[in-house]
Amino acid sequence: MLEFAVQYQTAIDSITGDQDMKMHELELDSGEWKLAKQLHNTLKVFKHAKLYFSCKTPSISTVIPVMNHIDEHLATTAENSHYSVALHSALAIGKQTLNKYYNKTNYSEVYQITMILHPRHKLKYFESTGWQEDWIVTAQSIVCNEFDRT
Repeated sequence: MLEFAVQYQTAIDSITGDQDMKMHELELDSGEWKLAKQLHNTLKVFKHAKLYFSCKTPSISTVIPVMNHIDEHLATTAENSHYSVALHSALAIGKQTLNKYYNKTNYSEVYQITMILHPRHKLKYFESTGWQEDWIVTAQSIVCNEFDRT
C-alpha cells in the first residue's frame, strides 16, 4: 500500500487536492510525503525478506544471513541524518526487537550446525561477520559433538 502511494503521489495529490472531490482532509503535506518515502525505503528490506521466505525453497541456513542483512540495513538507515526523529525511534525499536530474536538463535544448536554444514557458509561465514573466536570454536565443537553422538 505504501509502495503504491509513493508511486502514485502525483495522482493522489491531485485527487485529494480537488475541492470537488471533498477529500481535502486526506491530503498529505510535503513532510508527510517525505516520511512516507522514508518509510517505504526502510520497510523494503522486510518486504524482500518476507517474499524470500515465502518462496518454495527457504532454508534454515539463510535465516541468520537474512537477519544480519536486516540488522545492517536498520543500522545504516538509523545513521541517515535526513530521516525523521520518529523514524529513528522506530528503527531503534525494530533493531532491538530483531536482536531479541537473533539472540535466541544462540540457544539453538540447529542454526550453528546448519551454517557450518552449508557448503557456501561453513566457518567462513562466522569469521566474515565478526563472530568472536570463542563463539566460532563453540559452534565448531557443537557440530563435532553432534557428529560423534550420532
